[in-house]
Amino acid sequence: MLDILVVDDEPSILLPLAGVLRSEGHQVATASDGVSAMSALTAHAFDVVICDVRMQKMDGFAVFRRARTELPSTHVILMTAYATVPDAVTAMKEGALDYLPKPFDINKLLERLQQIAKERELAKQMQAASTGTADSSASKFIGKSPAVMRLFERIDKFADSNASVLITGESGTGKELVARILHEKSRRAKQPFVAVNCGAFPETLIEAELFGHERGAFTGAVKRREGRFKAADAGTLFLDEVPELQLPSQSKLLRVLQEGAYEPLGTNTTISVDVRVISATHRNLKGMVSEGKFREDLFYRLNALELTIPPLRERGEDLLLLVDHFLKRFKVGEKVPTISGRALAALAEYPFPGNVRELEHAIEHAVVLAEGGEVDTAHLPPEIVGEPNAANGEKRIRPLPEAMREFERAYLKRVVQQARGRRGEAANLLGISRKNLWEKLRGYGFTEAELTPQDARK
Repeated sequence: MLDILVVDDEPSILLPLAGVLRSEGHQVATASDGVSAMSALTAHAFDVVICDVRMQKMDGFAVFRRARTELPSTHVILMTAYATVPDAVTAMKEGALDYLPKPFDINKLLERLQQIAKERELAKQMQAASTGTADSSASKFIGKSPAVMRLFERIDKFADSNASVLITGESGTGKELVARILHEKSRRAKQPFVAVNCGAFPETLIEAELFGHERGAFTGAVKRREGRFKAADAGTLFLDEVPELQLPSQSKLLRVLQEGAYEPLGTNTTISVDVRVISATHRNLKGMVSEGKFREDLFYRLNALELTIPPLRERGEDLLLLVDHFLKRFKVGEKVPTISGRALAALAEYPFPGNVRELEHAIEHAVVLAEGGEVDTAHLPPEIVGEPNAANGEKRIRPLPEAMREFERAYLKRVVQQARGRRGEAANLLGISRKNLWEKLRGYGFTEAELTPQDARK
């Protein structure tokens, strides 16, 4: 449900429209002119304002400017019976996200309102996930792209379950960070979170690390030690790179998941624990099951719930947020370094196979080389900037307008692909009108194949 203000000086439109919106469950207030609308906006913060452009006393643009300046979270939809080019151009220049010519299809308006409601709810979830202490894991996962919003939706659904979770994603996407967010949002948040990298221990030691051992249980076991399962009792155990476990260790892990009990090495004593297991991998675990390298029964135990973290190349609009975040993190002194358009263009063009981790290292590298000045292409790692100029061995420095055009083209391509080719959704994500987006795409000479996500191409 949205809190909506409808503004129109024609009662034949104002009253029926308000009635339809109320019948859809929205809370609706009305104003018959721009002055009344201003008073309503002063008294109350609305989610959405649907406002006619051409009205006596004060036009809809004045209402829009007031909302944009003082109520940035309020979404404004401008409508007019005079669907003229000047009005449309003015609306776009003013930054209006929605421009609705009369007569309009009420069903399309209702669909747009439903979309706005969903966007606002996702934004609230993201804000809630980022609140709390400055050191909370959720506050460290930077992004507001649709892919990240969907990830946080699933985290919220999974958090309070005791079921095992398998987190999949490429290296560098932040699998341990997501595991910590799951733990911090769960009922186990005040209990231990214990992380183990299964690939960091040889087969002879991983079982002792997980389940503990008695003194003398094996060569080098000079004293008794409790394992990671015991350390995580009542909390969460995170098993990173779980496919690195060999089959004998997989069998013992399966028993803990089935029975909640295990025996430390060198003893017949059974220890019961209450542990939620979250595991992670960048490998195709189901494929390893088919190859006989991973137990099928253990796979289904670990994969009761699954979270997939999108790679950075599928989070187009998050790139600038992450760059800004890392510039602030690695600043020297109090001044946050700036970054040139050329450097941004190079970052936007690069696919980042190492994902967020690689971007983080790239920005740290660049800030150090820039020595407190503006980060430029010369400060970025060579693999990001590209091949050197064949004539003199130096990087080609492009003029700023050219670099900014290249950045905008690459950014538009990412966002349209993220929206799976849907122009309306892409325009909303970019904060521009559908017409403006269409003109930009035409101006850059995009083909339909370029704008189609790779996984959707035949």
